[in-house]
Amino acid sequence: MARTLLVRGLIAGVLAGVLAFVFAKIFGEPQIDKAIAFEEMLAAAAGDPGEPEVVSRGVQSTLGLFTGTVVMGIALGSIYAIVFAWAYGRIGALGARATAALLALAAFLAITLVPSTKYPANPPTVGNPDTIDRRTLLFFAMIAISVLALLAAWRLWQQLAPRLGAWNGAIVAAIVFVAVIAVAELILPTVQETPRGFPADVLWHFRVASIGINATLWAALGLGFGALAERVLEPSAARRAAAPARA
Repeated sequence: MARTLLVRGLIAGVLAGVLAFVFAKIFGEPQIDKAIAFEEMLAAAAGDPGEPEVVSRGVQSTLGLFTGTVVMGIALGSIYAIVFAWAYGRIGALGARATAALLALAAFLAITLVPSTKYPANPPTVGNPDTIDRRTLLFFAMIAISVLALLAAWRLWQQLAPRLGAWNGAIVAAIVFVAVIAVAELILPTVQETPRGFPADVLWHFRVASIGINATLWAALGLGFGALAERVLEPSAARRAAAPARA
């Protein structure tokens, strides 16, 4: 069964990667082009000819972007399928689709949305190349804290729900989660390397597009995998869902 779910995770990952590519191409690439134009303007003003392109911008924004999003989708899809196989039946009386959707939402929250409040995405031209290792380490530290805080909040809710009720227990768990994240964001150092004069609208739209790309990826992965997993785990429910379409 685990192998079957893994294959479906890979299929859902490919689909999610393709949709993320479409979103990134429409909303993300124009902002990168504007950021590159700003960097070239600064280089021209300083008399710096810049470094020659190893890979052309056209290849980067098409084949390179497509390969990157699909590979990411496949990698996340395989990990997601393994997590789903463990979580199914353990997080309440939820069906395959509901479990898949809940896991995708939790992953988007813990891996993308919460860490982005501390370390938002920047265009490739923004940031000091000498600090990339430090910035990467800080970002992954924030992801780890966010994931652990979410797991701790879920465990707390499990313990409080029988005594306080599901709703009140969820409120307390959410407050604890927010408090842990707030403390972590206060402790972790701030990274601010945006060049002076960089267009604020370009930075804002790029960051929104980055969140949108991840939201598309996780939504497609959760919904697509849920539909595929339901056919294996709950064939009767899948047939009932398909009956109106055939009628």
